[in-house]
Amino acid sequence: MARSVLILFAHPAFQRSRANRALAEAVRDLPGVTFHDLYEVYPDLLIDVAREQSLLSSHDALVLQHPFYWYSAPALIKEWLDLVLEHGWAYGEAGRALAGKDWMSTITSGGGEDSYGPGGFNRYTITEFMRPFEATAHLCGMRWRTPFIVQASHMSTPARLAEAAAAYRAHILALQRRGEDA
Repeated sequence: MARSVLILFAHPAFQRSRANRALAEAVRDLPGVTFHDLYEVYPDLLIDVAREQSLLSSHDALVLQHPFYWYSAPALIKEWLDLVLEHGWAYGEAGRALAGKDWMSTITSGGGEDSYGPGGFNRYTITEFMRPFEATAHLCGMRWRTPFIVQASHMSTPARLAEAAAAYRAHILALQRRGEDA
């Protein structure tokens, strides 16, 4: 039986995004996948915490999909994390609502692989920048899955974006099967 996946999507300028658009189109139609666009649902940025917690509770896996903004996520993701992952619900002594679920991040970056790392412009790897998300998953008792990363998205050709989209779809299908990393 396929596991249910909640893709929590946040892109404040989605209409201009080629990479996130390609990724979104590759997974929106998958059975068992709920594609939840935070900027579409919350244009006023007022998050309905009870609704979001209910969505999380009804899915086996969480995928945060967003562009890599200032070494992190768009502001609405941070707001969502701060409000929805409440002490006593998501973590803490009584907070076990997410325990055993999977967490995977899907990010796009404008910079290529050579710009991330000790010798690159950004000094650290994307994996190092993802540590706060990994720590949050751990705090909530969730299994951290290997992130799906599309780099150099600004320079990607339509063919490369199509390849990335197909790989992303396969990654989500693997997550649905048994929580596998693709």
